[in-house]
Amino acid sequence: MASLEQYHAKRDFKKTAEPAGKVARGKQAGGIFVVQKHAATRLHYDFRLEHDGVLWSWAVTRGPSLDPHEKRLAVHVEDHPIDYASFEGTIPKGQYGGGSVLVWDEGTWTPDGDPAKGMKKGHIDFELEGHKLNGRWHLVRLKPRPGEKRDNWLLIKSDDAAARPGEDILVEEPRSVKSGLTIEEVGEGKAAKGQTPKVWQSNKPAKAKAGQARRLDFIEPQLATLEKEAPGGDDWLHEVKFDGYRTQAQIEGSEVRLLTRAGLDWTGKFEGPVTAALAKLKCRDAIIDGEIVVLADSGVSSFPMLQADLSARRADRFIYYVFDLMRLNGEDLRREPLVERKQALAELLGEQPENSALRFSDHFHEPGKVMLQHVCRMGLEGVVSKRADAPYRSGRGLTWIKSKCTLRQEFVIGGYLPSDKTGRGLRSLLVGFNEGGKLHYAGRVGTGFSGKVMTDLKKKLDSLETKTSPFSTAVPKGKGLTFVKPELVGEVEFRSWTSDRIIRHASFQGLREDKPAEEVVQEKPIKAGSEAKPGGKPAKTSAGAAKTSIKLSHPDKLLWPDEKVSKQDLLGHYALVWPRMAEFVVNRPLSLVRAPDGIHGQRFFQKHASPGMSDKIARMKDPTDGEEILYIKDFDGLAALVQYGVVEVHIWGSTIDQLEKPDQIIFDLDPDEGIDASRVREAALDIHKQLDELSLPNLVKTSGGKGYHVLVPLKPSAEWDEVKDFAHDFARALEQAAPDRYTSTLSKKARTGKIFVDYLRNGRGATTVAPYSSRAKKGATISMPVTWPEIEKGLAPNAFPLGDASTLAQMKKADPWKEFFKLGKALKRG
Repeated sequence: MASLEQYHAKRDFKKTAEPAGKVARGKQAGGIFVVQKHAATRLHYDFRLEHDGVLWSWAVTRGPSLDPHEKRLAVHVEDHPIDYASFEGTIPKGQYGGGSVLVWDEGTWTPDGDPAKGMKKGHIDFELEGHKLNGRWHLVRLKPRPGEKRDNWLLIKSDDAAARPGEDILVEEPRSVKSGLTIEEVGEGKAAKGQTPKVWQSNKPAKAKAGQARRLDFIEPQLATLEKEAPGGDDWLHEVKFDGYRTQAQIEGSEVRLLTRAGLDWTGKFEGPVTAALAKLKCRDAIIDGEIVVLADSGVSSFPMLQADLSARRADRFIYYVFDLMRLNGEDLRREPLVERKQALAELLGEQPENSALRFSDHFHEPGKVMLQHVCRMGLEGVVSKRADAPYRSGRGLTWIKSKCTLRQEFVIGGYLPSDKTGRGLRSLLVGFNEGGKLHYAGRVGTGFSGKVMTDLKKKLDSLETKTSPFSTAVPKGKGLTFVKPELVGEVEFRSWTSDRIIRHASFQGLREDKPAEEVVQEKPIKAGSEAKPGGKPAKTSAGAAKTSIKLSHPDKLLWPDEKVSKQDLLGHYALVWPRMAEFVVNRPLSLVRAPDGIHGQRFFQKHASPGMSDKIARMKDPTDGEEILYIKDFDGLAALVQYGVVEVHIWGSTIDQLEKPDQIIFDLDPDEGIDASRVREAALDIHKQLDELSLPNLVKTSGGKGYHVLVPLKPSAEWDEVKDFAHDFARALEQAAPDRYTSTLSKKARTGKIFVDYLRNGRGATTVAPYSSRAKKGATISMPVTWPEIEKGLAPNAFPLGDASTLAQMKKADPWKEFFKLGKALKRG
């Protein structure tokens, strides 16, 4: 039950002009939303959603962002009255939230499903229609830390047509949408032209003291994807891969900050010649990307020497190689092509002294293969190849590719064996990597320890000692074996992997204090055109199984963590079923369910094109509203969807060539909670019988969830309204014949104890899950075409997990939908 007790208890309405308000008769599924800019002790933005007669409220410390990569902290606070949505003015000093408030944006919000359940679960998906904020959004509750009293959430923009990566709407649109005033003008008691201020108070928000300007925001770095070979072609620039610490330099006037790839402030660790050289650059402000290294006598960067210097607090040998420029003199450069950003960076550096600690990382236009051969002969680590025309995009992608001369990556340290020699300290480290929520044992590292680095490492390990093994499997025993909490990350160079994924001839290079242990996974180079293999085993595919040139980034990323099903497994499944699936998805409008962080993370339902989509995912204009419709032309298109994190492919009932004339009718049987699967199966057979009596061909597939899908193939002659009307009339007839079993009404109340015969899938723009598509459900199930005799024998709706033996066995049977479109009849009414 909505309540304003907390809201009233915190305020003295004799002193503040904020509305006292009452719980209104409000909507429980959407309504108004408002974002209020609030210059309290700290400037923030209050994000409010109408629900059940009040405004659910979150304090968003850095404000909402239109960039899907920006996850903004949103602290859940007390509910506010609906009247608060129009409040602009200044809350008196000394009162709760004292400071100026303006209406930064307002509009309506529409939730997915029941928002109260979403609030309880900690995940609310919704759509906004405002002046500044539009499209799909997500509110996700964070797991509380020990002793944490605040209810912390994240506000995240979905990657859709309303997204604006790299842009800052807060800077571009600072004014009120009601009065047109800035927050400073509100504090000064001004009003919009022709208006008289009604609620302004005399006190003004405290002004920042000199030198306390808001700091530049940390930009998550762009990361390279590992591949075996450097790419060729004139579109790529190639740089030497450095062996150091990735570092972001932020310059504001004469102040310099150095941040790690995770955003930690390491200015103190590197302070010296590097910071002095950066402070001399002639700019108002700048954000630079690069790598801090120490060079050996050979001129090659040495990570062990860098570690030794950090341990010894020695800064005179640090060199900062810079290779990108994201901001200069107040201008965000991330959307500019790489070549132009590098040109601006070179001009900013100018002529540096010969022994400067600040150096420009030059690039080469030689073919990638030749460049990699050169750097390997020189004893360097490898090459980073970058698309010359690409913008700067945070996170790992395919416009930056790294190729290495030796195998080398980070590992989590989970234990050690002490040395049996006096004074040595360590004999070997036990290391592993994360996979499926567990730490996989990857072997021992027995060389590379020396001097003070080894002594410091031993002290850190001893402080983390634990009695239980952090590894998911048994490890080889040894004298004095000691397990440690898996918190430290080490850089390791090695010769090869065994078939059991154990590293051989490994040498320790140093600790990686800039990378969290939970982010360490096995790095695998991608082979172009490799055949997909479900479950990590060679797929026994039929002749004609598909291959693709699409390269998956993080192919081992688990989209279904509990079932250990990865992106590569999903692509392998589609390679297997493509000969049967193709005619149902090619050249047909699509809607997509994306789960780039796995099905337990955020999910995005996407109908239209968005920035950064592969050109293998085709687009066309919808003639009715001008929106871009998505479709695919071939298996490369489906592979691109997998790369994009798509876990469900949904299709229209028509093709792009005959957009207004459906070629199928679908009845989706959606049972209420608790209804036995046998009742749903009986319903499917009932519909089968009724359609047979109407002489309409009909086929069936499992939904992969709780129900079945019964489809009627059509010759595309009738238009959408006719098809939907027929489907509605058919569903209503079923309901009238057996009102205790069926309903054709969508509402939850009408569905209690019944099966909803969903005819709504037959409207223009409505979609249903494609045959053979995976489902974002427990078990990693797929929607599988089957025969009516199989349904009669008791086949379950979720009978076919992806990659399971039952699924492979089903694919060896005759195709039950081979004649689907040949069976189609023209729909005749009356």
